[in-house]
Amino acid sequence: MENKEFQIQVTVLNHTELPKEYQDLIKLAKEQTQLAYAPYSNFQVGAAVLLNNGLLIGGNNQENIAYPSGMCAERVALFYANSQHPHTPVKALAIAAFNNNDFTKAPISPCGACRQVLIESENRFKSNIEILLYSDEKILLVKKAADLLPLAFSI
Repeated sequence: MENKEFQIQVTVLNHTELPKEYQDLIKLAKEQTQLAYAPYSNFQVGAAVLLNNGLLIGGNNQENIAYPSGMCAERVALFYANSQHPHTPVKALAIAAFNNNDFTKAPISPCGACRQVLIESENRFKSNIEILLYSDEKILLVKKAADLLPLAFSI
């Protein structure tokens, strides 16, 4: 028998400790929450992708009454980025959530499906994606998406 232990490092930051490009990324993720279509959950999620070429791309959750036909903000942003810029790696992704007329007090993290899609993008480009999880109180920085799903599907 073999035991394995998985550890990740998460950096806790405030907004002013981030480089400008990450401050801009979080600003776009927050703006995207206001464009979300979330009439069933009233939980508006915004995501923003920073490509290696400096381009910012936003996405937001899109719900559907025929659950689970909707899509998470992270996948909306990533799929758009990969479809429109198929040769440009993703450098970072920021996530923000808005509920009860305010941004969440604690950061939210991607669902399992979004984590797998993030890892697929990391593998595709052989490049880590930094994940920024925003809340009113703090920002969590994870250095690579694979840290969020240590037992991801792979071939």
